[in-house]
Amino acid sequence: MMKPLPFPNVLFSEHLGFLLQRCIKCKALQPGKQAHAMLLASRIDMKILSMSSKLVGMYASCGDLQSAKLVLERTQNPNVFAFNWMVSALAFHGHHEEAIGYFSLMQELGIVANKFTFSIVLKACLGLTDFDKGREVHGVISRSGFGNVVSVANSLIDMYCKCGHLGYGRKVFDGMIERDVVSWTSMICGYCNIGLLEKALVLFERMKVEGLEPNDFTWNAMIAGYARDGDCNGAFVLFSRMVREGLVPDLITWNAMISGFTQSLRAVEAWRLFQDMLVAGIKPNQVTVTGLLPACGLMGSIHRGKELHGLIYRMGLDMNVFVATALIDMYSKCGSVKNAWDVFDRIPIKNVASWNAMIGCYGKHGLVDSSIQLFERIQAEGMQPNYITFISVLSACSHGGLVEKGLIIFRSMKEKYGVEISQEHYSCVLDLLCRSGKMVEAYELFKEMPIEVTDSIIGAFFNGCKVHGRRDLAKLMAEDILRMELKKPGGFVTLSNIYAADGEWDGVENIRKVMKGKGVHKKPGFSWVEKRDGFVESETRNECKIAETGIGMPS
Repeated sequence: MMKPLPFPNVLFSEHLGFLLQRCIKCKALQPGKQAHAMLLASRIDMKILSMSSKLVGMYASCGDLQSAKLVLERTQNPNVFAFNWMVSALAFHGHHEEAIGYFSLMQELGIVANKFTFSIVLKACLGLTDFDKGREVHGVISRSGFGNVVSVANSLIDMYCKCGHLGYGRKVFDGMIERDVVSWTSMICGYCNIGLLEKALVLFERMKVEGLEPNDFTWNAMIAGYARDGDCNGAFVLFSRMVREGLVPDLITWNAMISGFTQSLRAVEAWRLFQDMLVAGIKPNQVTVTGLLPACGLMGSIHRGKELHGLIYRMGLDMNVFVATALIDMYSKCGSVKNAWDVFDRIPIKNVASWNAMIGCYGKHGLVDSSIQLFERIQAEGMQPNYITFISVLSACSHGGLVEKGLIIFRSMKEKYGVEISQEHYSCVLDLLCRSGKMVEAYELFKEMPIEVTDSIIGAFFNGCKVHGRRDLAKLMAEDILRMELKKPGGFVTLSNIYAADGEWDGVENIRKVMKGKGVHKKPGFSWVEKRDGFVESETRNECKIAETGIGMPS
């Protein structure tokens, strides 16, 4: 057996180490493979200059997860940096459970985690929205003595807030010995994301009292919070205040406004803001276009979408996987499957989100066979499907009436792929059964669900009962459903219509009383009309008018 050379040419070793670092930075897979081959041919001891860790980092950063795993498995006594690369790459590509698995393996091997490890693995917990796993990691952090490290505490706050447990996030925040701007901003973001703008504003003001000046990100968190909430005036007041306090709104601020208005479904305002931004001489970036592309989808305006795609191409952002995924989603919502595929096909290194977008696109437009073929191909490409992948393919099976295929995929989720079944998956399967007229099977699944029933699940079941004439099954569920804390009117309205069709007006009146008591209201619909000047208007009234507000860069 050939032994590694203990003292190879030092300059050669350093050169290969430097080359691998460059490959990591540039995500250059082919030169990295060539460097790996040279390492093997020269029989350099892989322990020198942490070559094994650099190889794991190179493959992981380039998206070749299988090679990264293979190198890590064959490394004797891997260090924390190799594991950090592996966990980070898996989390980036959406394989959050596997990322957490490698973190657990670290602990089994007795490898001591560092602050970067904890920040990465908390992102994986966040990717799964797994509050319980996040708390477990919090316990490891406390036992390891990293609880007072500011960056780790900030990651904990972010994880708790985004998992919907602001109380735990606030407890970490209040217990910090030292806080930085990120700490305050993370907590403010947590409140803004669930619409608790008053609490966010209190922290925002208190931050300044305690001697820390809000930076651009803090301001943007507040502005985006008001924009997401649909509070145009509040967003513009903060925008103006930011200017008065000597901060010039930069690209990040504009991005926050555009993204916020898009998320609050104010597509027209988002598009006009984008135009104002260009007039003000601010050059957009990938965050701008990924925030604005969903607005084109909301308006169903492929004309605007193509305009933006042209700008993206001229800016050289079309190869960016996140921008490309947003383009696929936009073309899908605008009904152009061909354009969506053209974008998907040109992505050099695809992540699981881009695959999900294309699978969903095929499914929405009735190309169910193509959707399933992509689902099967994603595995052949070495990509691990995640929970959104299954929502996309199950939805496709539902639209195509492929009951047996959909049920086979549904049953394989946990056993074959290790993906936990969520409310959305149950909703897809229930919709699949209801669309196919298998109402008894849908009723039995409804009764056996081990999770909390959602508005979408109830809506799918009641619509199925109405379409297939199984009012009896709807009424069997009515008493339980009326006691649930539902927020959307769809299920109530459908059940009311079922009672009305049978002339049971007492039932109709009872549902109306329940809706009134729960504060559930049926909002009027709206539609978009694209005019010759290119602007899109909504029929809904009381829209805030950007032109009247006079937003723009201060003179």
